[in-house]
Amino acid sequence: MHALLVLDMQVGLFHGPDTPWQAERLLNTVNQLLGKAQAAGAPVFLARHVGPSGSPIEPGSNLTRLIDELHLSGNEHIFEKTRPSAFAGTDLVERLHAAGTKSLVIVGLKTQYCVDSTCRAARELGFDAVLIEDGHSCSDTPALKAEHIVAHHNATLAGPFCRVVHSQDWQFD
Repeated sequence: MHALLVLDMQVGLFHGPDTPWQAERLLNTVNQLLGKAQAAGAPVFLARHVGPSGSPIEPGSNLTRLIDELHLSGNEHIFEKTRPSAFAGTDLVERLHAAGTKSLVIVGLKTQYCVDSTCRAARELGFDAVLIEDGHSCSDTPALKAEHIVAHHNATLAGPFCRVVHSQDWQFD
Protein backbone atom coordinates (compact mmCIF):
# COMPACT_ATOMS: atom_id res chain seq x y z
CA MET A 1 0.00 0.00 0.00
CA HIS A 2 1.08 3.56 -0.72
CA ALA A 3 0.98 6.31 1.90
CA LEU A 4 1.32 10.06 1.45
CA LEU A 5 3.79 11.96 3.63
CA VAL A 6 3.45 15.75 3.68
CA LEU A 7 6.47 17.48 5.21
CA ASP A 8 6.38 20.78 7.07
CA MET A 9 3.58 22.59 5.24
CA GLN A 10 3.38 24.90 8.21
CA VAL A 11 2.78 28.59 8.75
CA GLY A 12 6.39 29.59 9.51
CA LEU A 13 7.77 28.00 6.37
CA PHE A 14 4.95 28.58 3.90
CA HIS A 15 3.88 32.07 5.00
CA GLY A 16 7.19 33.16 6.54
CA PRO A 17 9.58 35.84 5.34
CA ASP A 18 11.20 33.51 2.77
CA THR A 19 8.28 32.42 0.61
CA PRO A 20 8.88 29.05 -1.06
CA TRP A 21 9.51 29.04 -4.78
CA GLN A 22 6.24 28.57 -6.68
CA ALA A 23 4.31 28.37 -3.40
CA GLU A 24 0.85 28.34 -5.00
CA ARG A 25 1.83 25.57 -7.42
CA LEU A 26 3.21 23.56 -4.48
CA LEU A 27 0.00 24.05 -2.51
CA ASN A 28 -2.13 22.98 -5.49
CA THR A 29 0.02 19.88 -6.02
CA VAL A 30 -0.11 18.88 -2.36
CA ASN A 31 -3.89 19.36 -2.27
CA GLN A 32 -4.33 17.31 -5.47
CA LEU A 33 -2.32 14.48 -3.91
CA LEU A 34 -4.27 14.74 -0.67
CA GLY A 35 -7.44 14.32 -2.71
CA LYS A 36 -6.04 11.35 -4.63
CA ALA A 37 -4.88 9.67 -1.40
CA GLN A 38 -8.20 10.31 0.35
CA ALA A 39 -10.19 8.95 -2.62
CA ALA A 40 -8.05 5.78 -2.69
CA GLY A 41 -8.21 5.28 1.08
CA ALA A 42 -4.42 5.63 1.34
CA PRO A 43 -3.05 6.70 4.72
CA VAL A 44 -1.88 10.31 4.98
CA PHE A 45 0.81 11.50 7.37
CA LEU A 46 1.66 15.14 8.00
CA ALA A 47 4.87 16.17 9.76
CA ARG A 48 5.30 19.45 11.61
CA HIS A 49 8.86 20.56 12.39
CA VAL A 50 9.27 21.92 15.93
CA GLY A 51 12.27 23.28 17.77
CA PRO A 52 13.27 23.56 21.41
CA SER A 53 11.36 25.58 24.00
CA GLY A 54 12.11 29.26 23.66
CA SER A 55 12.74 29.04 19.91
CA PRO A 56 10.39 30.64 17.36
CA ILE A 57 9.23 27.13 16.41
CA GLU A 58 8.79 25.74 19.90
CA PRO A 59 5.97 23.23 20.36
CA GLY A 60 2.64 25.04 20.28
CA SER A 61 3.99 28.02 18.31
CA ASN A 62 1.69 29.39 15.61
CA LEU A 63 4.63 29.03 13.21
CA THR A 64 4.46 25.22 13.51
CA ARG A 65 0.72 25.05 12.80
CA LEU A 66 -0.24 23.39 9.50
CA ILE A 67 -1.41 25.95 6.96
CA ASP A 68 -5.16 26.39 6.71
CA GLU A 69 -5.10 26.02 2.92
CA LEU A 70 -4.49 22.27 3.11
CA HIS A 71 -7.56 20.21 2.18
CA LEU A 72 -7.57 17.84 5.13
CA SER A 73 -10.29 15.30 5.82
CA GLY A 74 -9.61 14.88 9.53
CA ASN A 75 -8.39 11.29 9.13
CA GLU A 76 -4.73 12.21 8.70
CA HIS A 77 -1.97 11.22 11.10
CA ILE A 78 -0.26 14.43 12.26
CA PHE A 79 3.03 14.23 14.13
CA GLU A 80 5.88 16.45 15.26
CA LYS A 81 9.53 16.00 14.37
CA THR A 82 12.64 17.77 15.58
CA ARG A 83 15.14 16.57 12.95
CA PRO A 84 15.26 16.92 9.16
CA SER A 85 14.35 13.26 8.61
CA ALA A 86 10.72 12.51 9.42
CA PHE A 87 11.91 9.17 10.81
CA ALA A 88 14.48 10.44 13.34
CA GLY A 89 13.05 10.42 16.86
CA THR A 90 9.47 9.71 15.70
CA ASP A 91 7.26 6.64 15.51
CA LEU A 92 6.67 7.07 11.78
CA VAL A 93 8.19 3.69 10.83
CA GLU A 94 5.90 1.88 13.27
CA ARG A 95 2.85 3.81 12.03
CA LEU A 96 3.70 3.05 8.40
CA HIS A 97 4.16 -0.66 9.12
CA ALA A 98 0.89 -0.74 11.08
CA ALA A 99 -0.86 0.78 8.05
CA GLY A 100 0.66 -1.85 5.73
CA THR A 101 2.68 0.75 3.85
CA LYS A 102 5.29 -0.44 1.37
CA SER A 103 5.60 2.77 -0.66
CA LEU A 104 5.92 6.31 0.69
CA VAL A 105 5.01 9.29 -1.50
CA ILE A 106 6.87 12.38 -0.27
CA VAL A 107 5.95 16.06 -0.75
CA GLY A 108 6.41 19.34 1.12
CA LEU A 109 9.11 21.64 2.45
CA LYS A 110 12.10 22.20 2.37
CA THR A 111 13.77 20.43 -0.53
CA GLN A 112 17.40 20.47 0.62
CA TYR A 113 16.66 19.66 4.25
CA CYS A 114 13.64 17.62 5.28
CA VAL A 115 12.60 16.37 1.84
CA ASP A 116 16.13 15.20 1.00
CA SER A 117 16.75 13.60 4.41
CA THR A 118 13.41 11.82 4.46
CA CYS A 119 13.77 10.43 0.92
CA ARG A 120 17.21 9.02 1.71
CA ALA A 121 16.08 7.52 5.03
CA ALA A 122 12.89 6.00 3.57
CA ARG A 123 14.83 3.88 1.09
CA GLU A 124 17.31 2.81 3.76
CA LEU A 125 14.39 1.72 5.95
CA GLY A 126 13.02 -0.50 3.20
CA PHE A 127 10.26 1.67 1.76
CA ASP A 128 9.77 2.33 -1.94
CA ALA A 129 10.31 6.09 -1.74
CA VAL A 130 8.54 8.23 -4.34
CA LEU A 131 9.40 11.92 -4.57
CA ILE A 132 6.82 14.00 -6.37
CA GLU A 133 8.86 16.07 -8.81
CA ASP A 134 6.59 19.13 -8.59
CA GLY A 135 5.55 18.51 -4.98
CA HIS A 136 8.42 20.02 -3.02
CA SER A 137 10.03 23.43 -2.74
CA CYS A 138 12.28 25.74 -0.78
CA SER A 139 13.45 29.35 -0.80
CA ASP A 140 16.41 30.94 -2.51
CA THR A 141 19.72 30.73 -0.65
CA PRO A 142 22.74 33.01 -0.97
CA ALA A 143 24.40 30.34 -3.14
CA LEU A 144 21.51 29.00 -5.25
CA LYS A 145 18.07 29.91 -6.50
CA ALA A 146 15.31 27.63 -5.22
CA GLU A 147 14.48 26.54 -8.76
CA HIS A 148 18.01 25.12 -9.11
CA ILE A 149 17.90 23.45 -5.68
CA VAL A 150 14.67 21.66 -6.60
CA ALA A 151 15.99 20.59 -10.02
CA HIS A 152 19.26 19.38 -8.49
CA HIS A 153 17.48 17.29 -5.88
CA ASN A 154 15.07 15.78 -8.40
CA ALA A 155 18.09 14.69 -10.47
CA THR A 156 20.28 13.59 -7.54
CA LEU A 157 17.68 11.64 -5.59
CA ALA A 158 16.20 9.87 -8.64
CA GLY A 159 17.37 6.29 -8.83
CA PRO A 160 19.52 5.44 -5.83
CA PHE A 161 17.27 7.12 -3.26
CA CYS A 162 13.78 7.26 -4.74
CA ARG A 163 11.61 7.28 -7.80
CA VAL A 164 10.83 10.78 -9.03
CA VAL A 165 7.33 11.09 -10.50
CA HIS A 166 5.33 14.08 -11.72
CA SER A 167 2.15 14.61 -9.71
CA GLN A 168 -0.13 14.17 -12.75
CA ASP A 169 1.40 10.73 -13.33
CA TRP A 170 0.92 9.48 -9.77
CA GLN A 171 -2.08 7.40 -8.70
CA PHE A 172 -2.63 5.79 -5.31
CA ASP A 173 -3.81 2.20 -5.74
